[in-house]
Amino acid sequence: MLGGSIGLFRIGKTEIRLHATFLLLLAWIGALHWMRNGPQAALTGVVFISLLFACVLLHELGHAMAARRYGIETRDITLLPIGGVASLDQMPEKPSQEIVVALAGPAVNVVIAAVLYGVLWLSGDVPKAQPLAEIGQAPTGLLAQLAMANVALAVFNLIPAFPMDGGRVLRALLATQVGHVRATEVAATIGQALAGVLVLLGLFGNPLLILIAVFVFLAATSEAGFVQAREATRGRMASHAAIEVFSTLGPASSVSDGADLLLRTTQHEFPVVDGARRLRGVVTREAIINALQDKGDATPVLDIMEADVPTVPANASLDVVFKRMQEEGRRFVGVTDRDGAFVGYLTPENISELIMVRRARTLHEQMAAGR
Repeated sequence: MLGGSIGLFRIGKTEIRLHATFLLLLAWIGALHWMRNGPQAALTGVVFISLLFACVLLHELGHAMAARRYGIETRDITLLPIGGVASLDQMPEKPSQEIVVALAGPAVNVVIAAVLYGVLWLSGDVPKAQPLAEIGQAPTGLLAQLAMANVALAVFNLIPAFPMDGGRVLRALLATQVGHVRATEVAATIGQALAGVLVLLGLFGNPLLILIAVFVFLAATSEAGFVQAREATRGRMASHAAIEVFSTLGPASSVSDGADLLLRTTQHEFPVVDGARRLRGVVTREAIINALQDKGDATPVLDIMEADVPTVPANASLDVVFKRMQEEGRRFVGVTDRDGAFVGYLTPENISELIMVRRARTLHEQMAAGR
């Protein structure tokens, strides 16, 4: 969901990005209020949403500043139509630190709401919240609506379910009793259940809730999977999960050679290796099929291969490699021996198989211990 974002500016080491679909949200809000109450309401609606997402940005910066206290940087913050996402290098594994980082965001919204209500109180005018389309030109009405929106943001984010901040607080509290992995599974399961509730509410009310439900479900599932994967790869080397039996192509090979291997093997990617066993690149199944259609059998594989392929030594920590693959979106990482010769490779699929094998063995051991 984070693809297609536009870089706006940087705050320290953190890049602030705006997802392209956010512009569609502004256009939709403007058009909706224009049709209902004319151009002034449309302008008010767009201004309100812009101010609200400025508050969302401050919320995410709250997480980033709290994380920095523990030496964790935030690579970027992306604003989506359904909220913001801060990409921290990692979440602190100490429960007390995770609680601080998680609560920092809602705390920012509470402070914003308090300041806005303070301004309204000093002005002697604290109007009741009203529908956005009816705010009109009254600045105090807009401030009151924004204040209430920040209260709503704080409350919603404190729901004890992933991916909300309350889910991270719950995970941190449970982790002290049942461990990090099990605590994540519980918080993620609650998040998935919440997504189901949001879908039902969306069917009978606001369709935007269905979009939020999809995001909540995917984020909760992704978090649970990531934590399980990190636990399964912890303490293992790249060689433990590397594919070491495979077919290769040479620098002089053609697309026809790649097509023959595609039919004779179950591989989806073929390393291009020279005579000195150095990895030159990788040719994927998709690249072979596309080349057969567009360029012909005689096309050299050097013309269609991905040349910028990262490599790691066989004794590299597997959890570090897995994290790198996740962050950079890599589908292929080469594994080399101490002399730099290519000896194998890693893909998300074979790491997933390692995780499934370890999980199955763990479940068997638990069942055996319970007999």
